[in-house]
Amino acid sequence: MEFSLDAYNSLLEDIFRRFPSVQKDGFTSGAYKPGLDRMLAFDRYLGYPSRQFKSIHIAGTNGKGSVANLLSSALQSCGFKTGLFTSPHILDFRERIRVNGLIPMEYVFEQLTSWMPWIEENDLSFFEITTGLAFKYFADSSVDYAVIETGLGGRLDSTNILERPILTIVTSIGLDHMAFLGDTLPQIASEKAGIFKEGVPALIGEALPETRQVFQAKANSFCPLFFAQEMFPPFWVRREDILSAMDLGAEVQRKNLRTTLSALDILGIHDERVLDGIIHTARNMDFHGRWELLQKEPLVIADIGHNAHALRHNFAQLKAFNRPLIIVYGIMADKDLDAIIPLMPRDATYIFTSPATPRALPALEIANRFGRPAAVIGNVQDAVKKAMELATPDTVIYIGGSTFVVSEALPLFE
Repeated sequence: MEFSLDAYNSLLEDIFRRFPSVQKDGFTSGAYKPGLDRMLAFDRYLGYPSRQFKSIHIAGTNGKGSVANLLSSALQSCGFKTGLFTSPHILDFRERIRVNGLIPMEYVFEQLTSWMPWIEENDLSFFEITTGLAFKYFADSSVDYAVIETGLGGRLDSTNILERPILTIVTSIGLDHMAFLGDTLPQIASEKAGIFKEGVPALIGEALPETRQVFQAKANSFCPLFFAQEMFPPFWVRREDILSAMDLGAEVQRKNLRTTLSALDILGIHDERVLDGIIHTARNMDFHGRWELLQKEPLVIADIGHNAHALRHNFAQLKAFNRPLIIVYGIMADKDLDAIIPLMPRDATYIFTSPATPRALPALEIANRFGRPAAVIGNVQDAVKKAMELATPDTVIYIGGSTFVVSEALPLFE
């Protein structure tokens, strides 16, 4: 089949429809397939691309996407050809797979078309397909480094076929995906630490007393273990200037910055150019939905933070503005809304909405459980438009609660 834009779009639509993805279907219908057997077989079928590049493997409840992009942008700015694999995407499937830019449509089309009979026969998930595509592209591109973000957990994640990364990172541990990873912080930490490899340095971005012990026990004499909170990498002394200049503006980026600088220190990369990459990560990586400034007057911010661990920081930062606040909010049905509601600013105006996915919790149900006055507007773009109508120049509008909410809102601000 010849490549064309229509053929490419048709192929992607077909893959989304036929192969379950967590982003679209949630943890149902085979979208989440723990275990490495299928992925190992796929890697073998593709000629073992996972063994053909230097990788940095990143897990964590929150922050792993930001650290992956910060690190990738920093390496890129030093002149390294850098692969980046992340999920989910916000606007374009190709956001998931980059080598100093988006993976070409033609490459996606050619590879997936040729692999389709094998993929169908072996019943892969959407994430397994995209992982194989990323690894093959990185190998074919002869990258200097590939920054690989896990999808879920670590030990049983498809990306964990990486046999010998040069560094593993666990950014943070929070209570999320408990049905699959365990219902305590130590259990979840143990699953994330499943990416540790013998003799390979492991860096922990944020350690709590109950998770520190897990990481120490997992590492023991198995691999060198570093805690970013205890590291003082060369550029950390300039952190305030860096943070004030960064185009990723959330206060939580302070932790992510320290983790990134610590990772670069462990790798022995102390080139001044990393700072330009870090400061311009959102621009360089076209990185959306992380405290993303969409408009200045009124101030409109979009963020995909979707669990209590992330939203605690976001809502605290919103309160610190001390300005009129409108929150456009939607959430997936599998998230712990009861843990999030107590964190939500009391003086804000709320508009609850439901993105167009069967995973979404109906906006009316959010409002009923919220227990305070709120508007209910089912369509995300209509909800955002209503917020803009209600706003004054001094208002802060926050759009969030889910990747889907942000992805449906962003086209209004392009």
